[in-house]
Amino acid sequence: MRPNGAIAIVGAGIGGLAAAALLAAQGREVTLFDRFDAPRPVGSGLVVQPVGLAALDRIGAGTAARALGAPIWRMLGHEARSGKAVLDVHYGPEGGARFGLAIHRASLFHVLHEAAKAQDVAVVTSAEIVAAREAGGARELVAKDGRRFGPFALVVDAAGAGSALSPLRARPVPYGAIWGTVPWPGATAIPDDRLSQRYYRASKMAGIMPVGRLPGETQPLAAIFWSLPHAALGAWRDRALDDWKAEAVAFWPDFAPFLDTVRLHDDMVPAQYSHGTLGRPWGKGIVHIGDAAHRASPQLGQGANMALLDALALALALESDADNPMAFYAAMRRWHVRAYQAMSRGLTPQYQSDSRVLPALRDWVMVPLSRIPPMPGMLSRVVSGDLLPPLAGQPFP
Repeated sequence: MRPNGAIAIVGAGIGGLAAAALLAAQGREVTLFDRFDAPRPVGSGLVVQPVGLAALDRIGAGTAARALGAPIWRMLGHEARSGKAVLDVHYGPEGGARFGLAIHRASLFHVLHEAAKAQDVAVVTSAEIVAAREAGGARELVAKDGRRFGPFALVVDAAGAGSALSPLRARPVPYGAIWGTVPWPGATAIPDDRLSQRYYRASKMAGIMPVGRLPGETQPLAAIFWSLPHAALGAWRDRALDDWKAEAVAFWPDFAPFLDTVRLHDDMVPAQYSHGTLGRPWGKGIVHIGDAAHRASPQLGQGANMALLDALALALALESDADNPMAFYAAMRRWHVRAYQAMSRGLTPQYQSDSRVLPALRDWVMVPLSRIPPMPGMLSRVVSGDLLPPLAGQPFP
């Protein structure tokens, strides 16, 4: 069960790049496969939570990520009509050492790609992998165009939610969002040290988050998002853009300066979410990490962290003396993943749904309870990603 030969990693996203850098640093022969003609990120902004930052430090990319991202010490959301604060979570004292790092996906991709390059990871581009077939005790990769690669002692499936190698069949979440990346305006009432959100019940949600800057640039950026039911995501493109912008500004006037550079529908990217988990994220000669192994809505901002932690757990498992490293990897991550998915499933309908009861429960019961000790400290640990040990049985960070 212990792979001692070449390792293939399918998918050059956050989890794939992190795994490539970590495994190559152990002296392993690693080849990274990506479907694009050159590895590149897809998406807008995200938050690397404290546990994710600790994982980046293990990879050697933490300092570079901090230089590009924007530290946030608070997540604050208000109900649009009443002005009541219905989300208020602090990481710690403003300016303190504990914070979430809001960062553009392209910047995080850049620092991880540089870390993989520093370890001389081989990269095969324009290779959309559709199968990983068993071949003489190893695995052979098959690309959509018919090319074959291998054999490999281990295939790491880091191909994300669209992985052709993963048996996971996730359940769609009723609401998604449109995301955009815009310059941070020179004049705005929105503070740049937090994630800011506005809600109407749970059927409307808008958000603004600083995401630092792109590599080689100085312009500070913001990620903006607007919640939509899945059924409305496609129809949104058929609507006049100015009509949507007028609705967004009427809903949240402070949104206005962030929309100045949104001139085309293509300036906003649709995102759909789903929930699901592989009970056993490994098989003979293959292991699944990140969204290929488990998926959740982004309410707790844990997607990137889960991928980074999976990559680290896999590297630790392969370096261990466990008889079955893949089972050891799964055991390290099992309860952390399950707990956060359960919390995400419970929170999502309170902020993104057609329910009228759940938002009222959120505003008038859950929020007051969240301010009573020890709940503020527990909420801080929830968003930080360390309410439970991220790597069971392993010292971390």
